[in-house]
Amino acid sequence: MLHTLWSVKGGSGVTLVSAVTAAIFARRSGRAVLVDLCGDQPAALGIAEPSSPGVRDWLASTDGSAQALERLFIQVEPGLWLLPCGTAQEWPEDRQAQLARVLLDLGCDVVVDAGLITDLGRSLASAGRSLLVTRPCYLALRRATSARVQADGVVVVADTGRALSGADVAAVLGLSVVASIEVDPAIARAVDAGLLIRRTHKALERSLRGVA
Repeated sequence: MLHTLWSVKGGSGVTLVSAVTAAIFARRSGRAVLVDLCGDQPAALGIAEPSSPGVRDWLASTDGSAQALERLFIQVEPGLWLLPCGTAQEWPEDRQAQLARVLLDLGCDVVVDAGLITDLGRSLASAGRSLLVTRPCYLALRRATSARVQADGVVVVADTGRALSGADVAAVLGLSVVASIEVDPAIARAVDAGLLIRRTHKALERSLRGVA
């Protein structure tokens, strides 16, 4: 299944939620692919910055085969593969739908870190499960209502002291909250140290049951 996680405002937590979700899928089923559309995943996962081509380069290339795409995968841990971002900025428009088909045909859970939503993210989101990651922030909700991207649910990354609740987010967007994550300084430190998926975050994984 294809799971695309996206946001409308920077700092919403898409990188964190995507990485942990992909790791949960990999440990549960033995194989999962994490697609990085923004370039932030290597640092969060604690691996070297890839020098090899990535998904954007595949989109821009003349070889649109599944085999060519899979050659770009980087193993992060047993069962978990990263499809890095790459550097290309332009590609034929029809290649985005082709990418969605290839990812769907992989036969495992594929998690897309789409970051701030773009045309590429929209294309992948429309091909599978689309999840908006947001903080309970008035400005973020305002942007989300005008994003015109269909979502199947919302992941709320909750800050302490916010006036808005998960119920408020659901009411404003007209979507169900599939997961609510409390901001934890320990998780932030793990991300900064590149140890996000190498440490067990039981509370976080429990919070993501509605996602993974």
